[in-house]
Amino acid sequence: MTYGQPFVGTDYGPKKLRERGLRSNLTKLGWRVEDTQDLNFDSVNQSHVPDPPNARNCSLVGKGCSLLSEVVETKINDGHFPLVLGGDHSIAIGSLAGILRARPDTGIIWVDAHADLNTPDTSGSGNFHGMPLGLLMDHPDGQYDFSKLPGFEFLVDGPRISPEQLAYVGLRDVDPMERVWIKKLGIKTFTMTDVDFLGIGEVMKQVLEHLEGRPLHLSYDIDSVDPVLAPATGTKVRGGLTYREAHFVAEFVAQSGDLASAEVVEVNPNLSDDDGANETVELGMQLITSLMGKSII
Repeated sequence: MTYGQPFVGTDYGPKKLRERGLRSNLTKLGWRVEDTQDLNFDSVNQSHVPDPPNARNCSLVGKGCSLLSEVVETKINDGHFPLVLGGDHSIAIGSLAGILRARPDTGIIWVDAHADLNTPDTSGSGNFHGMPLGLLMDHPDGQYDFSKLPGFEFLVDGPRISPEQLAYVGLRDVDPMERVWIKKLGIKTFTMTDVDFLGIGEVMKQVLEHLEGRPLHLSYDIDSVDPVLAPATGTKVRGGLTYREAHFVAEFVAQSGDLASAEVVEVNPNLSDDDGANETVELGMQLITSLMGKSII
């Protein structure tokens, strides 16, 4: 799905990862793989209604995420590990909704250059890829009124994320109101400054200690990695994770034994030349195999 941000091409990410050999790489790690293929959004595309203020492609994103949430919840209840391929980060609204319905106590590790804690009331762009956590967060000032968002009716009585369920890794581009909410809610947060000071090993140790005892969901935005290494993405910010830091995050979470679901998002091969697109897709593939159990020894 590509409706949560302004650039075409993020919907090609899953296809490129499959072509790169995702299934065979996972089976080599011992996984039995069921590929659901891309979800069919034909019915979503035919049901567009006018957008409310500052909520671009509202019904398209909402109904697409509703469909994804049902699939994710079903796969979890069937005993499977859902690996969700984006698409832009707005799909996390759907994956998280399904995960939280099946496992309300899930701990969420959000690896991203951005906090994605906005709502239509605070967003500067109106793009939903910056709102997944803002819409689903349990705010002390009250829950977001989803009746104002066509397509998001499935969230009216849905589960919410408590601040203690969330940990950020790699933030470096945070909006003013997001800063306010991170501090007010007391969300466990490690910016790139923290990564520089503490080292990625200590950061991830503290993240897992904070979320100890919970099944884990890892939401990995490729823009968390420095754009020199991952240029084919839509919201590039210099100064991101290095190649080894990016892999360490995935490897450390995998080795915990608590990883229960994951998603990789914002791979957009249209936003770079062929070399940059290939590098970004290959990095996405390598990060997926790392978080699914590949290790050096």
